[in-house]
Amino acid sequence: MKVVKFGIIGCGLMGREFASAVARWCHLPEMDVKPEIVAVCDTNAKLLEWYTGNFPSIKQVTDNYKELLANDKVEAVYIAVPHNLHAEFYCAAIVAGKHLLGEKPFGIDQKDNEIISECIRKHPDVFVRCSSESPFFPAMQRIGQMIEEKAFGAILEVNSGFLHSSDMDFSKPVNWKRMLKFNGEYGCMGDLGMHACHMPFRAGWIPKNVRAILSNVVEQRPDGKGGMASCETWDNATLFCETVEAGTDREFPMTIKTQRIAPGHKNTWYLEVLGTKTSARWSSKQINTLEILEYTGGQQAWQVIDMGHEMAYKSITGGIFEAGFSDSILQMWAGFLHELHHGKPISLFAGCVTVDEVALSHTLFTAALESQKTTSTVGLAE
Repeated sequence: MKVVKFGIIGCGLMGREFASAVARWCHLPEMDVKPEIVAVCDTNAKLLEWYTGNFPSIKQVTDNYKELLANDKVEAVYIAVPHNLHAEFYCAAIVAGKHLLGEKPFGIDQKDNEIISECIRKHPDVFVRCSSESPFFPAMQRIGQMIEEKAFGAILEVNSGFLHSSDMDFSKPVNWKRMLKFNGEYGCMGDLGMHACHMPFRAGWIPKNVRAILSNVVEQRPDGKGGMASCETWDNATLFCETVEAGTDREFPMTIKTQRIAPGHKNTWYLEVLGTKTSARWSSKQINTLEILEYTGGQQAWQVIDMGHEMAYKSITGGIFEAGFSDSILQMWAGFLHELHHGKPISLFAGCVTVDEVALSHTLFTAALESQKTTSTVGLAE
């Protein structure tokens, strides 16, 4: 069994999810590689107590990320920090020779993303991927298989999105995601957009232009000190894209939605693919339900398929049992470790976001900002 020793930089919510996935690694009986957490870094000492109390493998605890990167026992890192720190932290990790899974959007803007991409090109021996769990649910894996098998026929339309309502409470205090200097001009697109783009981009559905409608719904929130603070970033974004089908010259419409203020949605991923032969749709609101329509002439009818624990990377869970978010996290990390160890994922849709895919998201989001500013359709730069 190959063991990869990890450090975590940024020990908040998603760092704890990674650590919990490490604790469940025995859930994946066919994996021949596993992670071990040996170092953690955060400026919040209280967060670090949870890690040291649960993972005796941790030998280094620090509030200085450079000290962690200087640790020659650390082979790979997971970094989850505000967007304005991505270029600095990611490049430092890459230069230090640490394999990296980083949170989206891989740079606060396109300029910073290009800096990270150039650093990666200069260090080809370092394996780098971006985090996104959305393809690892069983229904999404099934849709991925259908895409590979060209089951849809000619693509008519694709709709993908990530919606949640945590900001429906207008009294919720302002945080860094509402501040341009930390979150960047992309707003909700930078924070949520890669989740909605991952499956379409992996399928080779490349937008050629975009008409964006962006909304700053809540312009002020409590500052936590008795006053009010400005909310400077976009809450909701709807992107209308003219998209080219991979391997053909056929074009079709694709919408990508990212919303922080979406009534009725706690944390909803969805994907809908409409084709001339077959159509499919899935929403995490019914996480184990996949709807498929196969058209062979005559009457059309959607059929409902109840998905079991049909994962890309085999687990010990029985096939009739249902999957959840923690399972998708575990699967994403299995995808990262498998590709790191073997050089490729076990299937097209069982891998994490690539450097090129995240760069494409920056091209799309930058064009979306221009579209909003000019109220026009903007072509994506080659």
